[in-house]
Amino acid sequence: MTDLHYLSATEVLRAFRAREISPLEVFDAVSARADAVEPVVNALLERDHDDFRAQAAAATERYAAGAPAGPLDGLPVAIKEETPIAGRSLRFGSLITEGDVAQETHPVPERIYAAGAIVHARTTTPEFSCAAFTHTTLWGITRNPWNPDFTPGGSSGGAGAALASGTAYLASGSDIGGSIRIPSSFCGVVGFKAPYGRVPASPPFNLDTYCHDGAMARTVADTALFHNVIQGQHPFDHVSLPALPIPERLGDVTGLRVALAVTIGDFPVEPEVEANTRAFADALKAAGAVVDEVSIDITMKFLMDTALVHFGSIMGPSMAELAAPDDPRFMGYSRQFLAKSAQRFQQSNVYAGINGEAAIQRAVAEVFVDHDVLITPTIAGFGFLAGEEYPHGIDVAGQHLEFYLQAALTPVFNVASRHPVLNVPSGIAPNGVPTGVQVVARPYDDVTAFQVGAAAERELGLWNDPTWRPAL
Repeated sequence: MTDLHYLSATEVLRAFRAREISPLEVFDAVSARADAVEPVVNALLERDHDDFRAQAAAATERYAAGAPAGPLDGLPVAIKEETPIAGRSLRFGSLITEGDVAQETHPVPERIYAAGAIVHARTTTPEFSCAAFTHTTLWGITRNPWNPDFTPGGSSGGAGAALASGTAYLASGSDIGGSIRIPSSFCGVVGFKAPYGRVPASPPFNLDTYCHDGAMARTVADTALFHNVIQGQHPFDHVSLPALPIPERLGDVTGLRVALAVTIGDFPVEPEVEANTRAFADALKAAGAVVDEVSIDITMKFLMDTALVHFGSIMGPSMAELAAPDDPRFMGYSRQFLAKSAQRFQQSNVYAGINGEAAIQRAVAEVFVDHDVLITPTIAGFGFLAGEEYPHGIDVAGQHLEFYLQAALTPVFNVASRHPVLNVPSGIAPNGVPTGVQVVARPYDDVTAFQVGAAAERELGLWNDPTWRPAL
């Protein structure tokens, strides 16, 4: 087989069981790919932490004996660096955290290890995962494999870049404002923001309703495989939900009622993004779904004001307790985030914030009175330049936005956090950076999100087409 590093995880695991290829061959292929592309992409950390090749050799012996150790045995999987692993460094991409070591292991890596995966790397993030791009003084600039002049997004930017460049089969992410979906969109991969509580997390952020840990992969089936490993109740996460397994057979959308929103409220959207979103809707029509165009009455200002109250009450203080908000060791974008969120929280209060959240949740709920699923762009624009922080905002579709995050249509579904949301690739923008669509199902209806994503993926054919690869 050629291009082992671009096989799907499900194909690789099937080939392991059939003894057509071995974990050792796959690990060597992924390692060689990383050696070739990492000098440009810069997505992986700690590649030399353990004797990974010995782990791959041991997995090869288990498959030869017909006794794999778990559903991901021998598969190279990357974990986002912000996710604690006991005894390992925990830097959050910051100069402020020098010497910090995790004391406990987060439920997601705990389950990844238990499934037999080879955790061959951890992935880069922006500082404290507070940005939609990925660069830090500590780790440098992570670049998009599709166009290295652009970022892979953030905060799970290293995860998205690793998947797109062929240096991991699965990668974990987390999402507090779009941090799984934004890099999945920019990198042309699949990412799942599960409904709040479906994937267990560690305190105290397991109690933050905007926070979601989740699965990222190159295909819908791979994402479902990974999600099934990490989801479900955990004894130390009081709000974690029972698992809702995603079936292997996906893609039946016959008669499903799909709402198409080419934007949300007054968010400007580039014409090419709209065109790719409409092509995604047409793909679902071809698969047997019924598609209606809808509007959602949420303004950019109201959404951002509401979200910043929340960030100013939880995430901002969690960062500010480590150092003064104007500490020069903070990245410039971190200081901007701290200032914006603190200012908005001081102008408001928690009660006003939850009233805003209730209004946003109601506006989304109106769509689901007559529809089973909503599809809408993930990102309104064509990408963020690598290394740029956009302190004065960004232009999208001829309109200037004062805060660059307004180019993302993702925070709506951190506010309306019980909706499962699957980012699926929809095409390529004029700058060569992929575009994505959010598949939003009813609260806790995870399976429908995967059914719709699989149907669109099948009809569009992207990762199944050998030409759908970064030129890197």
